Amino acid sequence: MSVDSDKTVSSVDLAVIGMTCASCANRIERKLNKMDGVSASVNYATETARVQFAPNVTVEDVLRTVHDIGYEALPPEPPKAPDAPVSASEDDRSKAEIAGDAEVADLRRRFWFSLALATPVVLISMIPPLQFTYWQWLCFALATPVVFWGAWPFHRAAWRSLRHGTTTMDTLISMGCLAAYLWSVWALFLGGAGVPWYSMSESLIPKLEVGGSPTGMPSIYLEVAAAVPVFILAGRWFEARAKRQSGAALRALLHLGAKDVSVLRDGVETRVPIGMLGVGDRFVVRPGERIATDGFVVDGRSAVDESMLTGESVPVEVEPGSDVTGATINTDGRLLVEATRIGADTRLAQIAKLVTDAQSGKAPVQRLADQVSAVFVPTVILISALTLIGWLWVGR
Repeated sequence: MSVDSDKTVSSVDLAVIGMTCASCANRIERKLNKMDGVSASVNYATETARVQFAPNVTVEDVLRTVHDIGYEALPPEPPKAPDAPVSASEDDRSKAEIAGDAEVADLRRRFWFSLALATPVVLISMIPPLQFTYWQWLCFALATPVVFWGAWPFHRAAWRSLRHGTTTMDTLISMGCLAAYLWSVWALFLGGAGVPWYSMSESLIPKLEVGGSPTGMPSIYLEVAAAVPVFILAGRWFEARAKRQSGAALRALLHLGAKDVSVLRDGVETRVPIGMLGVGDRFVVRPGERIATDGFVVDGRSAVDESMLTGESVPVEVEPGSDVTGATINTDGRLLVEATRIGADTRLAQIAKLVTDAQSGKAPVQRLADQVSAVFVPTVILISALTLIGWLWVGR
């Protein structure tokens, strides 16, 4: 629902935890936009939600709505100028970062564990000369931990979606993995595939065989149940790691500034934290130090390295009256600078804000992908169900 432009509108950026595909982002966005006085845009790539809301809605209402549909939302780390004091929400931002790091570590651990167990299952199942007496039972023992521990994040997400009456890509992954595994369990324990002489042969050209295997027994698909989670885990791990690295680049940009500054007051230099610097204060910048904030030179001449801002490697000469930018480096002379902009008004903070806005926004093609993802999973499940009914009807 669009927000009434005549009312005072508040805006908040949230870090959303628990999204696993574009369907999750589309679901959260639709749920938030159904709230009276709320307009939201959820970006799966950056795991953020930008929410605008009217005075009759609070941030707690938004957080509760996200929680009620099975996800968690936290205030993300905002673009913070190097000279801004630590905010009261520092702990919340730390929670978001810790959750992201824990996700990467968990996916990495599950991937390597699953890969180690799934590799022999795939090789033995797909290469007949490697099949020995009771090989199928070894594959069953190796595939079981992959299905229930390696693929647990997919089962958990699928169950969470099912509880709320929706489907996501995790639903397809979980259903495919469990279908292959449960059929194989039936074939081994009840279908006769557990005999010592059981064998399977794989071919790119389908063959009509009684019972599904050369021995006349039903085929087992443990290699599918074990391999699918491995490939999906690899993709999720690489994706989560890339997100963390892109976030680290933005955090590195925000930490370029100085941490403290020598303020000149009543002719005396006093070293104070950068958050205590105000507009109009004069501060000293010695050779090799970073300029604390945007301002202009009152006294002194020097060369300033502005490569972090302009990319130009040659230092720029400055003199009294010259403008200087926070986080740039004074290379040789001593400068006395008067602060003109601090906090979110500095150029560095504005650059960080533009980067964050670009990440949080959505391109038209991304909005189209979100719309497709909302119907993709139900469509695939419907086609699968119709296919099953069709095969049962023709008696195959």
